[in-house]
Amino acid sequence: MPFTVPALPEGVDPAWLPPSAFRAVGSRRTLIQGSGPLVETVHGEAEWACARFGGGVDRAPGSGASAYDLVFRAEGGFRDEEFACGRSGGTTVVTASGGRGLLYGLFHVVRLGEDAFRGERPAEIHRPAVALRMLDHWDNVAVHPVMGQVERGYAGGSLFWVDGRAREQWERVRAYARLLAACGINAVAVNNVNVHETEAHLLTDRIGDVAALAEQFRGYGIRTHLSVTFAAPVVLGGLATADPLDAGVRGWWAEATARVYESVPDFGGYVVKADSEGQPGPFAYGRSHADGANMLAAALEPYGGTVHWRAFVYDHRQDWRDRSTDRARAAYDHFAPLDGGFAANAVLQVKHGPMDFQVREPVSPVIGAMPRTRLAVEFQATQEYTGQQRHVCWLGPMWSEVLRFRPDAETAVGALADGLVAVSNAGDDPYWTGHPLAQANLYTFGRLAWDPGAGPGDVLREWIGLTHPDAPERLVDGVHAVLDGSWRTYEKYTAPLGVGFMVQPGHHYGPSVDGYEYSPWGTYHFADRDGVGVDRSAATGTGYAAQYAKVWAEVYESPDTCPDELALFFHHLPYGHVLRGGSTLIQHIYDTRFEGVAEVEAAREVWGSLAGLMEPARHARVAELYEEQLRSAREWRDQVNSYFFRKSGVPDARGRRIY
Repeated sequence: MPFTVPALPEGVDPAWLPPSAFRAVGSRRTLIQGSGPLVETVHGEAEWACARFGGGVDRAPGSGASAYDLVFRAEGGFRDEEFACGRSGGTTVVTASGGRGLLYGLFHVVRLGEDAFRGERPAEIHRPAVALRMLDHWDNVAVHPVMGQVERGYAGGSLFWVDGRAREQWERVRAYARLLAACGINAVAVNNVNVHETEAHLLTDRIGDVAALAEQFRGYGIRTHLSVTFAAPVVLGGLATADPLDAGVRGWWAEATARVYESVPDFGGYVVKADSEGQPGPFAYGRSHADGANMLAAALEPYGGTVHWRAFVYDHRQDWRDRSTDRARAAYDHFAPLDGGFAANAVLQVKHGPMDFQVREPVSPVIGAMPRTRLAVEFQATQEYTGQQRHVCWLGPMWSEVLRFRPDAETAVGALADGLVAVSNAGDDPYWTGHPLAQANLYTFGRLAWDPGAGPGDVLREWIGLTHPDAPERLVDGVHAVLDGSWRTYEKYTAPLGVGFMVQPGHHYGPSVDGYEYSPWGTYHFADRDGVGVDRSAATGTGYAAQYAKVWAEVYESPDTCPDELALFFHHLPYGHVLRGGSTLIQHIYDTRFEGVAEVEAAREVWGSLAGLMEPARHARVAELYEEQLRSAREWRDQVNSYFFRKSGVPDARGRRIY
């Protein structure tokens, strides 16, 4: 059956692949040489484009390759996903060893647009810096009574599941795969890391549902992964134990995995959340996380599969009175001593910061502490703590800062990582991500995963150009303006200087300064009449700062050298403390809250000025959401400022109203 480009359901936004983005390719004469499933995808994409814009596609050269504007050629000498692109004698040529490279080369040409067909350029090799570029979907097969269909999902329901069954909207899943391949993502986990009873059965009697999804992703070079429960031998197999060193347990996993590969031959592997927030794990049997991960790695190894073992393990039943227990320390304390003990096909999946995807955290010290362990760095595209896709908060600059951070002062995180993973922000909303501008986060993650050193501003302009082809410069500049500084704007009106949280418990939307202050979750700010912040120094605090290499441990140890943006993450500081930027702590809190609201007001005005320059429904959706963002930002400003005014008794030096 010939490959066809998936047709979007009526009313669904084409995101960064509208038909007009293919005009430059579709108006040319193209030659495609090679064979295989992904070469067929390239051929189908080219035919689809040419049918719209008057070009043509051949599979065998008529009068020589020089008669073509664009040539895709499979030839040896390249790595799996690598391709070369150059232009000579009026022909743009993409070469790769096979279909995977040619597919990425096709989308590279689409991004270049008309520039791909101008002048002469020597062939340049393009290759991903990170081999595994993955999205984790926290989607539940059955609706969870608390978390719903998608845990921390802000874009409607699941693309894959509905009311306990597969959704079977296969064209939309294929369209999603196409979007992901176009920005470089090559792996997807299709269910929640918190594996409930219904989801557990995807491993065994419901593996057919996973196979059906894998079929949709396969045509765009994306491997399917599955989140599994560590207790599966007990829950599904009727065994009395899930002990990873038990021969019967290891045998059960080997047999279950063999059946998975019978159904999904290109299956990517397992994702596991164990001994975390109530999920079962090896601790119950006196075993280590390396024991647990290696058991699953052994089951996957004959098939080339990988186990992604999440390092999000901490005490979530902490006594708030106990200042010696520090949630930030937990991942390092649990996993750093195990360095070198994990199998070659086990990947430790580490959140980019030590807490939980806050708007500002230091880079996790685990990333630089395990040189003999394969690591995947995990980001959160879904905006759990960054506005829940009701606020504009483009996270590209934050992710770029993490990827460029050098834990040992020499090698960047992006070069240390074996994989980059993000929790997806997509759902069945017509705009995929709920907020149309949140599409930029999904696209940016894929492009930074391909090239962690890329300038986030360049990636943003790329997304704007693809999403709004042929847009006037005023639209391009306006969209760029409202997104470019939005992460720092969000930071300004929410929790200050890295202290984090201060959100409503449970759903995590909106301010509640003391919402988690006396809870068991370990998310404290310790504000009192004298100051605020967590002392994580080695000299007088929890010792967390000492988990870093010496170059960073020394920086974070003292308030005099600690970066302002992390001051309250590492130190409990008096309100009169003068920050390195010259302002007192309390005045900084006041000033930045007011600045954040003013910046949202200004962005709303810029967005309003773009009416008439884009599809009206898209503009209206964003305009409506800006009203909610402004309301929420004002609430954040007033609650945070009032809280600290009442704690400190220090008035605003500028005389603005604080309640």
